[in-house]
Amino acid sequence: MKISIAYIAIAASFFASVAHAQVTVTNAWVRATVPQQKATGAFMQIQAAQDTKLVSVSSPLTPVVEVHEMAVQDNVMKMRHIPALDLPAGKAVELKPGGHHVMLMDLKQQVKEGESVPLTLVFEDSGGKRETVQVAAPVRALNAAAQHKHGAGKH
Repeated sequence: MKISIAYIAIAASFFASVAHAQVTVTNAWVRATVPQQKATGAFMQIQAAQDTKLVSVSSPLTPVVEVHEMAVQDNVMKMRHIPALDLPAGKAVELKPGGHHVMLMDLKQQVKEGESVPLTLVFEDSGGKRETVQVAAPVRALNAAAQHKHGAGKH
């Protein structure tokens, strides 16, 4: 009897930890910079099991990291900081060049292809519970967006 209670307790703790992992981050990368460049973008795909928001991003590379969106305003493409990015339950949200993305600003050094940039993403669900995800984003070449290949699907 004691053994089955132990197995139940282990199984319950396993399922609790799986339930806690509500957000997955995949295909993260950062665009390389040229010398003296003070900002660059980070891109990735994020999927949440329940309605969630990306509320902050940080990196030891720089003290200034913000979530941005690109939007057309008065026929002009503008980039602006947003306080949070909505992540609808079960839907992958892509942070990409020309769309939502993470900006690493006030860079003190060049970010070079082949390096890795640590990012800490903080998510908040509708109940106010926060989850932190650590990502090591590889740095890709300056022309990385042009290298992006799409599958056979239509756009």
